[in-house]
Amino acid sequence: MKHSYLVALTGSGGTVPPELGVVRRLVERGHRVTVLAEESLAAEVTATGARLRSRAGSGFARDTAAEIDSERPDLVLASYFAFGAMVAAQARELPFMALIPGIYPLPVEGGPPPGTGFGRAGGPVGRWRDRLVGSMVQRRWDQELLPQLNALRADFGLERLAHYQDQVQLAHRQLVLSSEVFDFAAQRPDTVRYVGAILDDPTWARDAEWTVPEGNEPLVLVSLSSTDQGQAECLQRIADALGKLPVRGVMTTGPAVPVTAICPPPNVTVLSCAPHHELMRHASLVVTHGGHGTLLKSFAADLPVVLLPHGRDHADNAARVRSHHAGITLPRTATAQQIGTAVRKALRTPAHYRAAAELGRVLRRDAMSDLLMNELEPAADHPDPIFAASASTRAGHWHPDSNHELES
Repeated sequence: MKHSYLVALTGSGGTVPPELGVVRRLVERGHRVTVLAEESLAAEVTATGARLRSRAGSGFARDTAAEIDSERPDLVLASYFAFGAMVAAQARELPFMALIPGIYPLPVEGGPPPGTGFGRAGGPVGRWRDRLVGSMVQRRWDQELLPQLNALRADFGLERLAHYQDQVQLAHRQLVLSSEVFDFAAQRPDTVRYVGAILDDPTWARDAEWTVPEGNEPLVLVSLSSTDQGQAECLQRIADALGKLPVRGVMTTGPAVPVTAICPPPNVTVLSCAPHHELMRHASLVVTHGGHGTLLKSFAADLPVVLLPHGRDHADNAARVRSHHAGITLPRTATAQQIGTAVRKALRTPAHYRAAAELGRVLRRDAMSDLLMNELEPAADHPDPIFAASASTRAGHWHPDSNHELES
């Protein structure tokens, strides 16, 4: 049986390829998929075969409500921070699921506070640290997000929430596009499902032309963020470090940094983009900022990493890399000499390769599994009552008031 999905996407950069990977898989299964996103993603959305509905404003609530009213989808899939889409779906009594393209980002019992880069607590002092810092992190996020979120919910006739993450917890499922083996063990809500990583390369890099550099030296792939995080100077230090080593470097700068911003040594090739899936087949090591997508692609290729966190979830990802012993982490301010030392050490440490390969075995298995589709489409062996409920809504069980104007 075929179904209709509305997918509300936020942001850009590394979260887009896995989220559009979900869209592509639904389209390939014959479902009708509409993507609500910024016009800048039009080409990438169109490449999946889905229908694009451009966002009219800075948020999602009004656009999502309008699309629900006109199309009556069976299910809404929302990016983790697309709170407006979640609010609109809840107000329209339509089930929604949250897409989380990374490690689980919400506070959980038994896990370190998100955004801190902490490893697992090792005893009473560590647990006290997690509780204290966790309460501070909770207050900061609530102060930043909760007033606007509750105002939006009130406008849609919904009750106030105590914490910002409660909106995500209302999802029918929280689909973590990762493997649980990479994350820290913790007590997560029953709605959380690890459904495997989406390892697709972005559309703009998939067909890029490139060649393997000549030589027999180890090939080191360098890839920092595809969005602007002030990484040009760090990229230059990495290039300088590789220039002093017996390696072949391939650096992809992405859309955010022009190739001309880097002055590479003779043994480093600088490209605007290349298909990492193909390039990693020839590589021996990856130097990265710690984005979830690049890390899991590296491990899926059995490659360890040298990681220089730049922000966002990178420090938390680095903590997990350290826990698995799957690479070496440095501050983003590391000197060329320090970077060179880390690269040399990583290339000479078999334990890092064994750890990466152990992760890779599970990552590949989960990525090729039916975990994701088992959650997104019902079947005889895994029926889901939400689709029956949404069919009732689409048949006209609920008649919405379409006058809401606020967005979030």
